Amino acid sequence: MSHDVSVIGLYILDVLGRPVDAIPPGGSVAFIDEIRLTVAGTAGGTVVDLAKHGLNCLAVGAVGDDEKADFVLATLARFGVDTTQMQRLAGVPTSASILNIRRNGERPALHQRGASDHFDIIPETLDAVLAAPIIHLGGTGLLAKLDGEPSAKLLAEAKRRGRTTTFDLLGADDNTISLVAPLFPHIDYFMPSVEEAQAISGATTVEGAGRFFLDRGVKQCVFTLGGDGVCFMDNKGAVVRQPAFEIEVVDTTGCGDAFDAGFITALHHKMDLKTALNFAQATAALVATGLGSDAGVQSFDHTLEFMNTAKVKG
Repeated sequence: MSHDVSVIGLYILDVLGRPVDAIPPGGSVAFIDEIRLTVAGTAGGTVVDLAKHGLNCLAVGAVGDDEKADFVLATLARFGVDTTQMQRLAGVPTSASILNIRRNGERPALHQRGASDHFDIIPETLDAVLAAPIIHLGGTGLLAKLDGEPSAKLLAEAKRRGRTTTFDLLGADDNTISLVAPLFPHIDYFMPSVEEAQAISGATTVEGAGRFFLDRGVKQCVFTLGGDGVCFMDNKGAVVRQPAFEIEVVDTTGCGDAFDAGFITALHHKMDLKTALNFAQATAALVATGLGSDAGVQSFDHTLEFMNTAKVKG
């Protein structure tokens, strides 16, 4: 089976509830409107939205040997994602998060690190993992075994084989630069949030952050700016900003992963830059209108219609 994209990295089970105004005291109960289980993570959330957009996807990651793994694998299969390269690891739990979604869409999280920390690419699977024309690596920072030099070797091999590489991470701390710096020369599209980009680079402006990564080998930066839209920069000097869509925010969980999926979908369809950025933002906006990292996204045509009809800020 040929794939349009391989999505490598962090696969999580999310348990989400909304609206959560406060954790009840003691052993008391508070009633909320909605609880969902979703496949999430910088790879998992992305691959589900890619599949909804009609791409033929290969999921490459790890789950544990628990009931959470059953849900993750069954859900990916239900969306038509190829799970033959998902590792099921004995003796460790599936990575999972509990998210308490506030009325304003904020999402304080409780996370259990699990199988994703034990995930690595098995050498004999490399041909299958890197066969697709687009390779997305997502979740650096929560991939203890794959982070750093192993990820750099993986992306370097992808580039050697002529693949387009896209990259995103999860959060940023003092150690992040040491994990991502070896990857920079092998990244075609770096797609973090602007907060992550500035935390890693130490820059105080969007453009300063972009120059930091471009000077170190990244080919193109695509920074999500939350409610302020998106900024694209490349190593030829281009700087393109586009505003976000006006929406009623329910939950921002997975918006970055959805943006990645939208942009990768645009690359697959060879959209021009302006349309690609808009399609990625439309995908993220749809996700923010519901609960969970795949909320709101129905199909390629539905996202295209939203992009062409929704109101833009400003």
